[in-house]
Amino acid sequence: MCSERVMNQCISIFYITVIVFVTEYTNALENGLVRTPPMGWLSWERFRCNTDCKNDPDNCISERLFQVMADLLITEGYAAAGYEYVNVDDCWLEKHRSPSGQLIADRSRFPSGMRALSDYIHSKGLKFGIYEDYGNYTCAGYPGIIGHQYEDARLFADWKVDYVKLDGCYAFPHEMEKGYSEFQDILNKTGRPMVFSCSWPVYQIYAGIRPNYTSIKENCNLWRNYDDVQDSWVSVESIIDYYGNNQDLIAPNSGPGHWNDPDMLIVGNFGLSYDQAKTQFAIWSILAAPLLMSVDLRTIRPEFKEILLNRKIIAVDQDPLGIQGRRIYKHRGIEIWSRPINPIVGTFYSYAIAFVNRRADGTPSDISVTLKELGLISLNGYLVEDLYENVDYGILYPSTKIKVKVNPSGVVMLKAEVYVDAKYPNSYKYVFSL
Repeated sequence: MCSERVMNQCISIFYITVIVFVTEYTNALENGLVRTPPMGWLSWERFRCNTDCKNDPDNCISERLFQVMADLLITEGYAAAGYEYVNVDDCWLEKHRSPSGQLIADRSRFPSGMRALSDYIHSKGLKFGIYEDYGNYTCAGYPGIIGHQYEDARLFADWKVDYVKLDGCYAFPHEMEKGYSEFQDILNKTGRPMVFSCSWPVYQIYAGIRPNYTSIKENCNLWRNYDDVQDSWVSVESIIDYYGNNQDLIAPNSGPGHWNDPDMLIVGNFGLSYDQAKTQFAIWSILAAPLLMSVDLRTIRPEFKEILLNRKIIAVDQDPLGIQGRRIYKHRGIEIWSRPINPIVGTFYSYAIAFVNRRADGTPSDISVTLKELGLISLNGYLVEDLYENVDYGILYPSTKIKVKVNPSGVVMLKAEVYVDAKYPNSYKYVFSL
């Protein structure tokens, strides 16, 4: 199915990513945080701006909701799998600042205050994230940070915030590079380490401004490039297309401490089938994306929970090399995505491979390809396994043809670990970081 041209493209990508991995550290934010993509839970996609605690107390944006989700991260095994952030999104504020200009959490929905919520989350061994906006207002109309950057940063530090997401509604896109950079510096000067999640690239793109990714990497730990994810397969597909179509521009900017963010995981909500949910999780891991769930952990069905707790795919996402994967093949609804990962033997990477069927013709599609066509050319071979089905294919070689059957809108995800010959154990080189 694949051609020699695809093989050459794969090999070229291999060398490009090596160069990027070696050079990108000289001009990236180095606050020591999120050396692998952040993982956690946040409220927005599933619970939006539900502030009606009188009629819907179980689902409104309130301290109770975040406490319950923090508890479930622990008791249901999510924290043990790596999900550590509990992030408040929009609609946590009063509509106006205090007379002294301070942000105030909504008194009825957060009666104990944000410091108390932060302490509760930290008492569980988790980390606390908060939302604000670089503008006059947040996207839902609550107070933004403009004119109050210093006091807001100090307040977040006092609340022991670990993660700040700064949106970009009600702000001028041409001012964002300067404004976000200044706020990052202000956050750093508080002395409290806080992950900084930026939205400035996507707002500039919408405004016809090409983002300065050198500056973005110097100031942000992660950033949004594209539309908000909605609870639908159409939305997830549009994000996958964006990252595939623009990978030459955006993929080289990703790496330890600074990540492209394709937005939340909607696995377990209403809009994705089981196969589509597996596809989102697989592609996000290939993209080295933040894994931020937005789902009701109280009611998630077991099969979707199993996806989110797949340790082998999480390990791909969290691979310490931090190389963002790429789409290496696209033809008639069939796509192949590839990501170089550990371990490395000599000059040969291991790979995670996702075979995606974007067709909707009602029957699974067979995809047949040799390892060589995927750019896997170590003559020692590769230990290949299916990360969803836990099938061990044993040692396969560059000339070996593998055949997978992929459901419509589904995925088959393989890991090909470069083989270490027992006769030459010293050839093995496991790279954790530079």
